[in-house]
Amino acid sequence: MTMEIIKNINWDATSFFERLASKNKLAIAEGFCFCRVSGLEGFEDALHNMQTTSAFIAVSDISQGYTELNTTPHTRRVKTVFLAMRHAIDDMVARQECMDTMRELFRQFMSVMIQEKTRVEEEHIYLDPRISFHEIDRYFLSGCACAYFQVATDVYTDLRYNSQEWE
Repeated sequence: MTMEIIKNINWDATSFFERLASKNKLAIAEGFCFCRVSGLEGFEDALHNMQTTSAFIAVSDISQGYTELNTTPHTRRVKTVFLAMRHAIDDMVARQECMDTMRELFRQFMSVMIQEKTRVEEEHIYLDPRISFHEIDRYFLSGCACAYFQVATDVYTDLRYNSQEWE
């Protein structure tokens, strides 16, 4: 008797937010550049573009998560999306304007997330309806206003024992 292998699936957050960044009028007007990063400390791609752009949408290629071992095993992945806008150092008015722009961009992205949530549920990927948004209150990069939000997904994980995977 052979065991049918069920493919474990995931949501491609990086491609999704890259598409949003390329099609959103506010992101385009404000010159947001899309980047891939490895966590908050891994802003290499963004820093590389710092000379030519002043605003970033960066999706981390790492995720936090867990696998739940219960009657419906599933894996939760949490992807982080960073927003950053440069402004004149020590100009709190400019910093506030940048924060307002990033809040509005987040709101616009969430208006599309509602549609995406419905679409991916057809593929048995479940987006957590609670998406946290955090403003970084200190200077991460000198002269930059920064924020991030996190999107959690739950997907079925096939945890059936398969003897062919073991010696």
